[in-house]
Amino acid sequence: MTRTCLFALVLAACQAPTKHRDTTGATAAIDVPVGPVPGPGEASQANPNPYTKNDDVAVEEGFKLFQRYNCAGCHGDHGGGGMGPSLRDVDWRYGDTDAQIYDSIAEGRGFGMPAWGTKLPEDHVWKLVAYIRSLRTAMEPDRPSIAADTEAPPNTTAGLARPQVQNPPPPEQGK
Repeated sequence: MTRTCLFALVLAACQAPTKHRDTTGATAAIDVPVGPVPGPGEASQANPNPYTKNDDVAVEEGFKLFQRYNCAGCHGDHGGGGMGPSLRDVDWRYGDTDAQIYDSIAEGRGFGMPAWGTKLPEDHVWKLVAYIRSLRTAMEPDRPSIAADTEAPPNTTAGLARPQVQNPPPPEQGK
């Protein structure tokens, strides 16, 4: 009797459908993004920044948070860049509005910027934004020495405001 039941069970398993879906190959891709899409566009942060780059207290606290959270580890001591991009530039990959900077900090970006939104209070992120917006202005705390005498280059297209480096000609052979 046990053999008969076992044989019937095996026979039933062999007659099970061999195809579990109607199509072959990989499943269809999802057309809806599953997270924030990198790049400039509409910022998801709809709240306005409660601080401005002219708010001395918020900018100073943002500077201290920049150091305390080790933002300088990637972006440099004065935001001039390092492993991470410069925050002193006039060209920003993901946008330079307060809301876009907030999103870059809170949601992270491709190429290594982690998302800090779940780790930092919203107030701290806004103070970091105020500090970043103060860079290259008279309100910047602890300005780098070269920045005291220079201003940001004008916003031009195709990098025309950047100095062009001329390489010296190679030495002549035999002389």
